[in-house]
Amino acid sequence: MPQTGDPECAHIVKTNGDESAAAKVLQARIEGTPLEALCGHRWVPSRDPKQLPLCAKCKDIYDTYRAFNDGLNCVSARATQ
Repeated sequence: MPQTGDPECAHIVKTNGDESAAAKVLQARIEGTPLEALCGHRWVPSRDPKQLPLCAKCKDIYDTYRAFNDGLNCVSARATQ
């Protein structure tokens, strides 16, 4: 699977209402399954993103969702490749 986007930043993933973003990232990390960030970046998480800066594009998209769609199933959780 080709990866896209900046490999040196943490991304925000979209979730459905019955799962936490942190759980989704952990499951993908354990199973080796790819995730897609709000910005379109695709990757298999393999390291802890807490030390990385947040993807500016993901943050802008997330902030727009929050401003116009209160309650949208988009959880801010850092994920990285």
